[in-house]
Amino acid sequence: MAKPGRKTQASAQQRALEAETDAVLGARHDNPFAFLGMHAVPGGVAVRVMRPDAARVWLVDAVSGRDVAELPRLRPEGFFALTLEGGQPFAYRLRLDDGGGGGAVIDDAYRFGPVLGELDLHLLGEGRHLHLYRRLGAHVVTHEGVAGVAFAVWAPNARRVALVADINHWDGRVHPMRRRHGVGVWEIFIPGATAGMNYKYEIHGPDGRLLPHKADPYGFYAERPPLTASVVYDLQRYDWQDADWMARRAAAAGRDAPISIYEVHLGSWKRVPEEGFRSLTYRELAEDLGQYCHEMGFTHVELLPVHEHPFSGSWGYQPIGLYAPTSRFGSPDDFRAFVDHLHQLGIGVIIDWVAGHFPTDAHGLARFDGTCLYEHEDPRQGMHKDWNTLIFNYGRNEVCNYLYSNALYWLDEFHVDGLRVDAVASMLYLDYSRQPGEWVPNRHGGNENLEAIEFLRRMNEVVYGEHPGAMTIAEESTAWPMVSRPVHLGGLGFGYKWNMGWMHDTLRYMQKEPIHRRYHHDDLTFGLLYAFQENFVLPLSHDEVVHGKGSLMGRMRGDRWQRFANLRAYFAFMFAHPGKKLLFMGQEFGQEREWDVEASLDWHLLEDAGHEGARRCLRDLNAAYRAVPALHRFDCEARGFSWIDCNDRDNSVISWIRWGDDPADPLVVVVNLTPVVRQDYRLGVPRAGWYEEVINTDSTFYGGSDVGLKGGAVAEPLPWHGQPCSLRLTLPPLAALYLRPGRG
Repeated sequence: MAKPGRKTQASAQQRALEAETDAVLGARHDNPFAFLGMHAVPGGVAVRVMRPDAARVWLVDAVSGRDVAELPRLRPEGFFALTLEGGQPFAYRLRLDDGGGGGAVIDDAYRFGPVLGELDLHLLGEGRHLHLYRRLGAHVVTHEGVAGVAFAVWAPNARRVALVADINHWDGRVHPMRRRHGVGVWEIFIPGATAGMNYKYEIHGPDGRLLPHKADPYGFYAERPPLTASVVYDLQRYDWQDADWMARRAAAAGRDAPISIYEVHLGSWKRVPEEGFRSLTYRELAEDLGQYCHEMGFTHVELLPVHEHPFSGSWGYQPIGLYAPTSRFGSPDDFRAFVDHLHQLGIGVIIDWVAGHFPTDAHGLARFDGTCLYEHEDPRQGMHKDWNTLIFNYGRNEVCNYLYSNALYWLDEFHVDGLRVDAVASMLYLDYSRQPGEWVPNRHGGNENLEAIEFLRRMNEVVYGEHPGAMTIAEESTAWPMVSRPVHLGGLGFGYKWNMGWMHDTLRYMQKEPIHRRYHHDDLTFGLLYAFQENFVLPLSHDEVVHGKGSLMGRMRGDRWQRFANLRAYFAFMFAHPGKKLLFMGQEFGQEREWDVEASLDWHLLEDAGHEGARRCLRDLNAAYRAVPALHRFDCEARGFSWIDCNDRDNSVISWIRWGDDPADPLVVVVNLTPVVRQDYRLGVPRAGWYEEVINTDSTFYGGSDVGLKGGAVAEPLPWHGQPCSLRLTLPPLAALYLRPGRG
């Protein structure tokens, strides 16, 4: 057979060149760095450029700055190419003329080598790149001596990925990305790009079909909803001033520390009526919310998710941008300033962290590369029907790596002090909110999500390993054992768990008319049967003031005076009960109406003496909780609690002792939950002598009737309630007393 002649070979090469050009113009080329830019070819150097925004393009010597040659426009769509005879590839730039009198000299993205190293890719594939956010996403860098932005995204099943952004007029033909084979990462360095640029990824799925433009899973900032683009942000600029707090925060998170958490939705805590009832910014919140929490004595704030989310009505629990503080209130550095300021006031910051599910919005993680990449393919494993959200695939290393990295990101870059993990029960159980046949059993035939269990354990190990002073808190509503016990002992490794049972039981009790409470006395006492099985937080959270449940104040029984008295007594019961404390915003002053995410709290209510009294009471309870060691030292240990009388159901009176390290300095608590004044009520106490009245929720300072001890009482050596001594008390109506041994 005759060999092809030179003319035939040239024709084949030309056809191949035309095919590759067609692929670039049609946004189908999957290996753009092998075609665009400058390449050695037989007999010389070829330069190929795709710039639809340019009328003319010149090749410029990067060293001398001189024009080398003009590149002919070979296609009207904006494809320019030239072959220089002889020579080798050299450092070059491009001079663009837009045809309207404007232009610029730029560096060509296709002249630069990869940014990501092989170790980064290897660790990603193994799920062990714990700080992957430092490599994937958009990063302002200097690469090969040139300033710009490096972009990288994981999309292993994509046929092609391109950066679309302000810098290329959102034209996916201009900046197709380089595929890094093995783990499916795509990357590109855009010289001259800067912080503030909007961008997304244009992805063609494995079947070649174009997907909706995707926001960056690792994007640090986003446009303000309803806009959906990611925004390049440089995280290296902030100067932290919270070194003192960071050095001591571990002590503030310990089981022996007073932890009183104020749960806040940033957008509706307080608004500005003079400016159309807009929400406060992060920096405004730092001043106002920080000062309020400081005055009220809260040790921490917990923020409903600050992750970027498209729908305000989700309260942040359906996030699109796990790495982006929502732009509704400012920039990432504005959020850092918020955290920094609270730290300088001695207040820790916990964020709600959503690692259980994500929404189906087209610009998010759903079918990210045209396949179920972050979620399960089978809806029996991958869809929450209740919320119409998708479940992370915890069996995939790269997905877990994404979440581990995200947990560390908030601790590393924003100095947050804890993560309250949302909806843990929905992660642990394969049959969560599902009927038979709607879920897939695990390999042992059970309903436990083994991959999620392993993920949660590893997440806690990672968080506590990297940040020993931080805390993790599980919102877990079932009887799953050892949620807040160490992983090496078989636990899930959380620092704390919300005590949902305590919350349900006690709220049910408080909703009863006082005359009927004797029949429900066990609702107050049952929680002590399991109070020390976990490290508990007692939550009166946002979930209890939405969806028709009304407010805490609305659940209190009786006339207006009695409702306020009930609320104050309930708060005092909570603060003296073993466990850390959490209260949702507005309940501290007895907000009357149900929480509305689109409106401010009703701060005008503080002009009323009853509401202001409730606020003062809660403030003083915080102060007592922090000041009296017996109230917090053994919050999570049985040795910190003993009953005096848990059986006085006929009077609806309950009493106990909280103990600290000093057995001579206990705190005695007695709560009367009827509107009847109990005269000559004898209460057993552990020692004789004077007992100081630390808290009386019936004080007129709080709006009460001022029934009580008028400062204190003397205990007699008369045994009672199994104690060696006793007090003769007048118990105020619907009120709690805290009594502490002292000098009379």
